[in-house]
Amino acid sequence: MTSTALAKRFRGFLPVVVDVETGGLNPTTDALLELAAVTLEFNDVGHLVPSRTFHYHILPFNGANLDASSLKFTGITDPYHPFRMAISELEALDDLFRQLQSLCKHQGCERAVLVGHNPTFDLEFIQAASERSNLKKNPFHRFTTFDTATLSALAFGQTVLAKALVESGVGYDAELAHTAIYDAEQTAKLFCLIVNRWGKINS
Repeated sequence: MTSTALAKRFRGFLPVVVDVETGGLNPTTDALLELAAVTLEFNDVGHLVPSRTFHYHILPFNGANLDASSLKFTGITDPYHPFRMAISELEALDDLFRQLQSLCKHQGCERAVLVGHNPTFDLEFIQAASERSNLKKNPFHRFTTFDTATLSALAFGQTVLAKALVESGVGYDAELAHTAIYDAEQTAKLFCLIVNRWGKINS
């Protein structure tokens, strides 16, 4: 397995930017309702850029808690609405894990590492859903994450995602925020910007 520039840059890790929307704050009792994951690559001039987005609307698991305030925050008023085209946790994670395992192999990476804004929250929900679904081959590192809140504090003096996106020039649209796909894609742009700027400093 040949290491690529991506594997060499991140010590054998495949960075994957993730955002989840949920029915609460407890990963063991509250529903995972939406998941987006953005993979990254180096372009022809050596800049890290977003590559592909995976996006899933997810049905609450049997017995899942759905907190009204969380649903209002995410805008998912009816998690069971047929127009959501939602699938089970098993279907969503099985597809994502297979895609990431294939990409890890292609890029010469040992594991994926979750990139996110305060990523422990996202990782814990994915781990809990993976355990409920009895999926044995979770490609994400069990505890290592790349936190864009910390990186943004270093690069821009901001820890709130909306403020970091504005300060960085990536941009923030409050009407689109708090959907997994928008937050993941904007966070991916933010992460790439920070990595590319750091590369210039050390080149």
